[in-house]
Amino acid sequence: MTVRLARALPALLALCCVNAKGPDSPAPAARVVVETSAGAHHPVRVELARNDAERARGLMWRERLDPEAGMLFLFEESEVHGFWMKNTLIPLDMIFIGDDGRIVGIVESAAPRTTTLREVGAPSRYVLEVNGGWCAARGVRAGDRVRFENVPRF
Repeated sequence: MTVRLARALPALLALCCVNAKGPDSPAPAARVVVETSAGAHHPVRVELARNDAERARGLMWRERLDPEAGMLFLFEESEVHGFWMKNTLIPLDMIFIGDDGRIVGIVESAAPRTTTLREVGAPSRYVLEVNGGWCAARGVRAGDRVRFENVPRF
């Protein structure tokens, strides 16, 4: 190895380490950005519910949810999905999202600890749950769009 290469090697290794993602590097956070018809963009950091067990557990037993956080339920197919709140301790807004990223309906401030089935009567592929009152406070309505960031697709 030449002297010049020996001097450059530590800098090259450091550069590689900065740019390479190792096996312990955390994955980028999943986000849903709700885009209203008024032009506002509201990002939500989401936990993902991708399988039956994760979807069944959902946000049950949580005593609080950060203001800009939520859970995104991903389904293999679009259909009319229904939710109940029996073991959920906080009120939630449920945003039902179609295959095309358009909001097909919203259940606002679903009361906790109830078994009433909540649905919007329209097929959806995704459901975003956020704190109750979140949609009203931000002017989010059916027909608005969402954009996914770092969310795997089926």
